[in-house]
Order: sequence, then structure tokens, then C-alpha cells
Amino acid sequence: MDSNLRREIILDNYQNPTNRGLVNDDSYLKVNTNSESCIDNLDFMMKIEDNKVKDICFDGEACAISTSASSILIRSLIGKSVDEVRNILENYKKMINEEDYDKDLLGELNVYDTLQPNRKNCALLPSVAIDKMLGSVRDGRKN
Repeated sequence: MDSNLRREIILDNYQNPTNRGLVNDDSYLKVNTNSESCIDNLDFMMKIEDNKVKDICFDGEACAISTSASSILIRSLIGKSVDEVRNILENYKKMINEEDYDKDLLGELNVYDTLQPNRKNCALLPSVAIDKMLGSVRDGRKN
């Protein structure tokens, strides 16, 4: 991907993130995640119904990489089954860690395929949060 296009996508998702703002709804799972090496401190909420991700939202303070990764990841996951979400997250983590992954599966998330090592944790933060929420779900129901 062209580096100018990469910067444009990241900046746009930082300045105008998808689903920013939390909801007051007890049917959502909620988790906080933060970085020890950056300002990132984000709350994530996710609603799962019938084994599908119906909604994900987030809020908090974070750098451009964490905020934009949250925005793009959320957009990529809403409407997917829990298994599809797990597959996307696994491939996303492999990409960030420079392992073999399914590039076609990740779509716009491919903008993070050449991050500087000190920015990888920032890009992984939203996937860690979503993984935590999925860990409390079995077969689409809260444990």
C-alpha cells in the first residue's frame, strides 16, 4: 500500500473514529485496556446476540495508532459471527507480529502491516480488548 494512502487512512480514522462513545446498556460486555508505554487508556463495549457481534464501541484517550486501529477494527468486526471475529483477530495479530496471515481477510486493517516496533502494542490494544470480551463469551452467551 502506498505510504501516503496509509497515512491518510490512519489520520482519517484518528480524527473521525467509528463508534467512538460508550453506551449505557447492561447487555454489553465491557473492558478497559491500557498501555504501559503510551498514553493509551481505552474502554471497549461489545454486544453479541445470536453468536454475532451486533455492536462495538470505545472511548478514552489514545494515540493515533490505537484510536485509528480501534476504529478500523470495529468497522471490520460488526456483523460478523464470533468465529469470524476470532479469525480476523488472529490474522490481525499475525500481521502485526510479522507472521504469515490472510491479507485478503483484513482489508483496510492492512494499513498496519509495516509498523515500527514501538507502535505494535498501540495497534494491538483494541484486539486485546476484544479478545478479553470474547473470552467471557461461550457460544454467543455471557459466561
